[in-house]
Amino acid sequence: MNFEKLRPHLPWLTLLGLTLAVSAINPGFLLPSNLLQMTADVSTLFVMALGITLVIFIGGIDLSAQSVANMTTVLATLSLPWLGVWSAIGVIGVGALLGFVSGYASTRLKVPSFIATLAIGGIALSVGQFASGQRAIFMDAGMREQAFGWVTESTAGVPHEVLIAGALLAVMLFVERRTTFGRALKAIGAGEPAAAASGLNVDRYKIAVYTLSGLIAAFAGLLFSVKLAGGAPNLAEGFLLPAIVAVLIGGTPLTGGVGGVLNTLIGAMIVAVIRTGMVYLEVPATAQQIVFGIVLTVAIALTIDRSKLATVK
Repeated sequence: MNFEKLRPHLPWLTLLGLTLAVSAINPGFLLPSNLLQMTADVSTLFVMALGITLVIFIGGIDLSAQSVANMTTVLATLSLPWLGVWSAIGVIGVGALLGFVSGYASTRLKVPSFIATLAIGGIALSVGQFASGQRAIFMDAGMREQAFGWVTESTAGVPHEVLIAGALLAVMLFVERRTTFGRALKAIGAGEPAAAASGLNVDRYKIAVYTLSGLIAAFAGLLFSVKLAGGAPNLAEGFLLPAIVAVLIGGTPLTGGVGGVLNTLIGAMIVAVIRTGMVYLEVPATAQQIVFGIVLTVAIALTIDRSKLATVK
């Protein structure tokens, strides 16, 4: 079997291999309670990765997700006393607006997506810093429970954040595989010029994807804020790299057109197993980003479709 035939199976083989390795280090890793807790811990990162998946699926990149999530934690905490549960709608709307601006800049203004989203991320970071006074702020426990108890509670021992992430995955999977919108995204990722020649309004679909990515990043920020009972302009710091790793190592390459949100689920579990393994091995938190940087480089090298690249820049 050559490598090209093996490539589609690499994500789940990697997950299996890493799971066996970590369970050899600590046999208690495979206990259902540990697996459930690991899934709950990675669920918010997985939500952020879902939005990034859509952008990478069409051959773009979104570097603003972490900053949008950080900003959302601040805005959600500040607006909770005034708006209650409606603060969720407000902050998600702000995230969608920033995503729309990223999409508009990268399509109509022809700004490369990594520059456009990096700039929007800088704006989101500044908004979060200004609104919070560059300090951590905290939610009132009673208000949080009244407005967002549906996030913090559990059903049959399963944390609601896991159920929320699962429901979002189901919706995204349906959109990706059962709708005209999802088929259009696959066509754009597989070959944008051909998609445009076939009559698709490529710019409109790309703007919609960036808007959706911003919305999902804000939703991830809301989950962060509720889970940690507050906000800060750096609360989600260190999540962008693992989120991108989850997308790429799951099998959605930067060149787009293949993979999708179900692959990102496998990628997120790989990230969770790696993080758990580093905890067992007592790898310092400051060194964990080094590991994810190496994993990201390897993931890109293994998943990218070089036939779509005339040159490597």
